[in-house]
Amino acid sequence: MPITHLLERNAKEYPDDIALVALNPEIDDPRRLSWKEYDLIQKPQAQPYRRELTWRTFNEKANRVAHLLLSRDVKKGDKVGILMMNCLEWLPIYFGILKSGAIAVPLNFRYDSSEIEYCVELADVSVLFFGVEFIERLNDIKDTLMQNRLLLFIGDGSPDYAEDYYREVSDCPSNNPEIPLTDDDFGAIYFSSGTTGFPKAILHKHRSLSHSAKVEQSHHNQQKDDVFLCIPPLYHTGAKMHWFGSLYSASKAVLLTGIRPETILKAVSQEKCTIVWLLVPWAQDILDAIDRGQIKLEDYELDQWRLMHIGAQPVPKSLVRRWLKYFPNHQYDTNYGLSEAIGPGCVHLGVENVEHVGAIGIPGYGWECRILDENHENVQYGEVGELAVRGPGVMIEYYKNPEATKESLSDDGWLYTGDMAKQDEYGLYYLVDRKKDVIITGGENLYPVQIEDFIHKHEAVKDVAVIGLPDPRLGEIATAIVEIKTGYHCTEYDLNDFCRDLPKYKRPRKYIFAPVPRNATGKIEKPYLRQLYGGANIVAGENEG
Repeated sequence: MPITHLLERNAKEYPDDIALVALNPEIDDPRRLSWKEYDLIQKPQAQPYRRELTWRTFNEKANRVAHLLLSRDVKKGDKVGILMMNCLEWLPIYFGILKSGAIAVPLNFRYDSSEIEYCVELADVSVLFFGVEFIERLNDIKDTLMQNRLLLFIGDGSPDYAEDYYREVSDCPSNNPEIPLTDDDFGAIYFSSGTTGFPKAILHKHRSLSHSAKVEQSHHNQQKDDVFLCIPPLYHTGAKMHWFGSLYSASKAVLLTGIRPETILKAVSQEKCTIVWLLVPWAQDILDAIDRGQIKLEDYELDQWRLMHIGAQPVPKSLVRRWLKYFPNHQYDTNYGLSEAIGPGCVHLGVENVEHVGAIGIPGYGWECRILDENHENVQYGEVGELAVRGPGVMIEYYKNPEATKESLSDDGWLYTGDMAKQDEYGLYYLVDRKKDVIITGGENLYPVQIEDFIHKHEAVKDVAVIGLPDPRLGEIATAIVEIKTGYHCTEYDLNDFCRDLPKYKRPRKYIFAPVPRNATGKIEKPYLRQLYGGANIVAGENEG
């Protein structure tokens, strides 16, 4: 069933129920205006603090977008890009693209001009929706973008090379365009994180999108009365596919702009959120604010909050233990995924396995997993190998990149993830590290995630990244970039002493005290760190024994 059918079902069965709420605390306007208070064909004159959208209006807005695209000769299989920050318009535009039969192509809002140009050209984007935040970046490449491409601007003061989206969509009908769609139609192109150069374009069918919705609903038992708080960017499969659980269950979701601990807890309290997906740094910030007394949990209404889950990166055991200390009644889940497998859920811990925190878990709903050696044969239990997954959410290909596709997909549908993992006697999978991040020092393989997890236990450590840096004698040495919590003091001597409990060969040889950069989905930017520090002569914090 195409993913668009779920939206149409919700609009028919629950037309007046709230589908989406957009909160932007950075705007000093606490009015609680309903989206329905605006004329459907008029552009809002201001962005209020809180806006909401019913399932009926959501579906109608998506239909208007579809008719707009069809009126501009967009055909089934054409590619339509979205370059927007999270807002109430984002998802209706996405579904309008799908309803027109086109392929949705979300773009990372952190892309610079060259990356935008590269991705638009790679994916053969013929129409691009973009917001006001991107005018300056698009100005630099407008001559390229304007060639045989329709540009639609969402905001005030449309640049001269683009058309005003609100004006163009105002006369479009709100009925369903009735473009026939099946599970085998192409639905979306997502881009890889691009941590090893320019990103690759990942092509998915509608089958992948629909399956991800069922996966999310199944794993977290989302019901009609649940409220999901969504903070990460919608361009990424993580946020989008977690929200698909709300679509599947016809339940409300809240799109929150802002990641301060007070902002998150206030949204949970005021909107009565029951499910929250956090990235590791945000969860860490909440716990640190509680520890400092900056946040008092009794100031918020949080009893309805039943589930906190984390994905996009390895989760330190110490963080989950601290979380359950403050929130003992919470269910907890870890989600593992990648855009090539339609985001979260091909492996997940499961709320029933919280005592096994540290594992990424078991195969997700409808998924299979294997751990393979270099010859793509199964390894023995307990041995480290490359994690491979298979299921309805595996990508079709890297668009226009057959070489990379062949390297990543087997003929019988297995996706080689590039992540090193192992399996225990209970059938639980443990992520060891990225294949490309393994450090080989003096002939020994070091897995940075294991070292990071250990260092995270130090009370002064807010975040840590372990990378391999060149060494003339050992080939590579483990180097820890350590970010210290506000108000704490920690030296290389302290960390050397703390790491005495690690086997000698696993101890970092160098320490660098600096912020740990993470991308918009929470992943540590290790290629950037290797480039930044790879040529540096760093002597502080050497650990020779």
